[in-house]
Amino acid sequence: MAKAKTAYVCSECGASALQWFGACPSCGAAGTLSETVMERGARITREAATSVPLSAIQPKDLERSATGIGELDRALGGGLVAGQVALLGGDPGIGKSTLLLQALSTLAGPVLYVTGEESAEQVALRARRLGLETAAVQLIAETQLERVLGALEAARPRVAVVDSIQTVWSETLQSAPGSVAQVRECAAQLTRHAKRAGTALFLVGHVTKEGAIAGPRVLEHIVDTVLYFEGDPHSAFRLIRAAKNRFGAVNELGVFAMTEKGLRGVANPSALFLSQHPKAVPGSCVLATLEGTRPLLVEIQALVDPAHNPNARRLSVGLEANRLAMLLAVLHRHAGIAMWEQDVFVNAVGGMRIGEPAADLAVSLAVVSSFTDKPIAAKVLAFGEIGLAGEVRPATRGQDRLREAAKLGFERAIVPKANAPKAKIAGLEVLAVERIDQAVRLLREL
Repeated sequence: MAKAKTAYVCSECGASALQWFGACPSCGAAGTLSETVMERGARITREAATSVPLSAIQPKDLERSATGIGELDRALGGGLVAGQVALLGGDPGIGKSTLLLQALSTLAGPVLYVTGEESAEQVALRARRLGLETAAVQLIAETQLERVLGALEAARPRVAVVDSIQTVWSETLQSAPGSVAQVRECAAQLTRHAKRAGTALFLVGHVTKEGAIAGPRVLEHIVDTVLYFEGDPHSAFRLIRAAKNRFGAVNELGVFAMTEKGLRGVANPSALFLSQHPKAVPGSCVLATLEGTRPLLVEIQALVDPAHNPNARRLSVGLEANRLAMLLAVLHRHAGIAMWEQDVFVNAVGGMRIGEPAADLAVSLAVVSSFTDKPIAAKVLAFGEIGLAGEVRPATRGQDRLREAAKLGFERAIVPKANAPKAKIAGLEVLAVERIDQAVRLLREL
């Protein structure tokens, strides 16, 4: 098979060169040239594409196929769609291959597992150890793209897994497997085949030390869904988070527990993120947060301690550090609580990463509780965004958060006034506040 011509294209200005340079000859940017496949001598045609009125297109309802793993279906937006391409990234050993092998074993119809990192015997040994029924799973150990595409054409599977995209290489490129050009070209060709054949395709991706999926950023733009598999290697719990989804909501969260028989979905994930204290302790406040469409209750812990050097430390785990500094300034200005000579540490229990501003009120109350050494009463939670003027702003889907709290037995909730429900929620007393100083005074009364 004749090899296609290649060129080196600058990712900054788009200029091309016939050989690689350390800096782009056109714009001078360093390290921006990457290998790209050129057309094989084909004549460029300028035939116009046929357009149709958007109103004339009749969209079809998406038919979803359940994977048999409820938490994975949740992260996917309800199940797999024909032709959907999903990219699953995560740290080594987190359980990516185990999860996908479990999913394939529960699906009906032809399914194909392409392994590029392990031998067929290793995959079979894992399936036996997990006790999976794999009679319908076809397996090939191959890394050459053209042979993988041939196997996909011959098998015509409903669902296929390529583990991993960084090991696949095409003979049309001279670069090594895992390079930017190889990953981009292989992912593009696999995606085109999946769309044409209607095969739901999972691509497993490596991650960098910063936690991002390795390879070109265009890899995440090519696929329909990007899932991140997270978790502490020393913990049995794993989180799968949707960062992009063309067929569902982003930031959906699936929670798993790693067992001897593989990954199992957790029915009540809020229980994972709530510590069980024998009695109320200072510096602990429960937050009702939202992950995609799922309300979760997470314990926020704070520790305020006198600083032992001129520069007081502000450290947060699972929360944005700059926002913590802002909240401390708001507490000083609008609630009269000064902590410039105090080290402040904040942590979200269970390894959760919380990015929404609705965590402001719970973080502030936890910090004040630790600073005053006064515990917050049991069965109390809080949520709400805090502005620089000291106002407490409403959070999205406040009613869902309150219903989740009532379901788990919480008795009181400190919320923004705009989130106060019109109808009383059974078993839950809602305490509405408009400003942060009101919330602090209310905390002292509880």
